Amino acid sequence: QVQLVESGGGSVQAGGSLRLSCAASGRTFNVMGWFRQVPGKEREFVAAGHWIGTGTYYAESAKGRFTLSRDNAKNTVHLQMNGLKPEDTAVYYCAATIGTGWRYPYEYDYWGQGTQVTVSS
Repeated sequence: QVQLVESGGGSVQAGGSLRLSCAASGRTFNVMGWFRQVPGKEREFVAAGHWIGTGTYYAESAKGRFTLSRDNAKNTVHLQMNGLKPEDTAVYYCAATIGTGWRYPYEYDYWGQGTQVTVSS
């Protein structure tokens, strides 16, 4: 059974940092990524990376502040978020695919349950 389990969300003040983690089990994936969503809006791409290889991609809003990394031994990806802003407040979802796409939600096969990130001003 495939599972993606997220952890690391929480509440911080603007300028603070959080580290999200996503532990995958049940199979290996080609691409793992993070999306976020606020009520009433579509799910938004944040970052993604190829499990094998060096391709890593970031949304413009994440560049320079967020860093995606992986721990191959633990089948886990991390999203280090620094310089958080109130507009980063959202539910963050981990996603994974055996395909090659990374940019859009429909390109992913599996999703985690989501973890809330709240940034206060």
